[in-house]
Amino acid sequence: MHKLPFDTVLIANRGEIAVRIIKTLHKLGLRSAIAYHEVDAGSPAVSMADLAIPISGRTPIASYLDIAQIIAAAHKANAGALHPGYGMLSENAEFARAVIKAGIAFIGPAPETIELMGDKIRARNFVQGNGFPVAPCAIEEDDPATFVSRARAIGVPLLVKPSGGGGGKGMRIVRDLATLEAAIEQASSEARRYFGDGRLYVERYIESPRHIEVQVLGDSLGNLIHLFERECSVQRRFQKIIEETPSPALSPELRTRICETAVGIARAANYQNAGTVEFIFSGGEFYFLEMNTRLQVEHPVTEMITGVDLIAEQVYAAAGRELALSQSDIVSNGHAIELRLCAEAPERGYVPTTGKVLLLEYPDGVRIDSGIMQGQHITPAFDPMLAKIIVHSPSRIEAALKAHRAVRELVLLGCETNASLLARILCDEAFLGGQFHTGYLEENPHLAAGTFSAGMSAFLASAALLTRPVREAADAVPELHAALGSWRN
Repeated sequence: MHKLPFDTVLIANRGEIAVRIIKTLHKLGLRSAIAYHEVDAGSPAVSMADLAIPISGRTPIASYLDIAQIIAAAHKANAGALHPGYGMLSENAEFARAVIKAGIAFIGPAPETIELMGDKIRARNFVQGNGFPVAPCAIEEDDPATFVSRARAIGVPLLVKPSGGGGGKGMRIVRDLATLEAAIEQASSEARRYFGDGRLYVERYIESPRHIEVQVLGDSLGNLIHLFERECSVQRRFQKIIEETPSPALSPELRTRICETAVGIARAANYQNAGTVEFIFSGGEFYFLEMNTRLQVEHPVTEMITGVDLIAEQVYAAAGRELALSQSDIVSNGHAIELRLCAEAPERGYVPTTGKVLLLEYPDGVRIDSGIMQGQHITPAFDPMLAKIIVHSPSRIEAALKAHRAVRELVLLGCETNASLLARILCDEAFLGGQFHTGYLEENPHLAAGTFSAGMSAFLASAALLTRPVREAADAVPELHAALGSWRN
């Protein structure tokens, strides 16, 4: 195998994705460097990296979005390549251009592709123009004066969406045309606040849809493959919390159609590196939703069923290598489920929570992608996702049972999380039967009720820490287990 043209990669990110990237870089024999804000000084990613370079800013998030500082850190590390992870600057075409201009390989698609597919209106028009399915839509900038009337003509229900950004920000569902103009005004204001871009479009809202996405991978020589689909319909506030593959909603014929459509869209866009084409699926039909020009949070489930290290493939693609995999090499094996463990209170409207991690114990026998450690402070500065629990089993039911056992065995005290919600979902009849959609949690509010308080969490952490020496001493004497029988706990 040819030597890579770089030996050091700077990670322009933090948390669990930074840890995940570092692991693959080390496996490939590459040095890892990370740019970090002081609030992350005690994080696992900073301690694992071969080189850690401090950055600063008005706020922690501002430092991670400072293009000049990130590139200066890459130069300081003598990094020949940069991995943006996801979020942060990963889909910023200006950043990708600046990295390339600085003589550093950008581990992602070309800036022009990021620009095209990152603008939802341009992407939608591009996809439709290439003959792929999109939902009926009215775009504001086509003719602002007639935007509302064109939206009304589509008929309710409608979904108002911003052209830029993501994560559910600026989105509004309209079921009564009398509220349409107010929804447009609110969505535009929120989009300007979050993304600096108030442009909108309105599309037919597909009732009880499923959110299905396809992982694609391409090289600079025009080779493109898919690595099957992921089901991402369990969401709160338009944000995913459980992902799985294969999707329980797709027949083999539909799976082939949707995966081939995703490859066709990526090929039309001359796509390179790893990316994801997302679709809305309902009633046996699917429509293009958007394309994420980066690695997805939920990429581990694809890795579990295919055995492909997506980050390694990203590195090889950025190095100019031809794909070593053909479509026939990609085989789906078993079923994988990912749970997003978040610092939030589901019973209080999923409000983010904070606190010090007093006790942290992960379950054995499953994959854990984590960016936190015991003693670390969880702050409101970043996205509330703390870690991901990923399981793989021969069947979907076995995977669900394994995931349920894992989340029940997880111990994270000192900060409220959504662990109880995840456990309830995993043993819910509708979820186990594969009968759910993107409005599943809204229709089942009882699943989010009943988590315990931060005060109880601190009490349990104290009790667990006080009894740990006794538990460890007992575990060291097997004979004691036999003598105590069922009373050993």
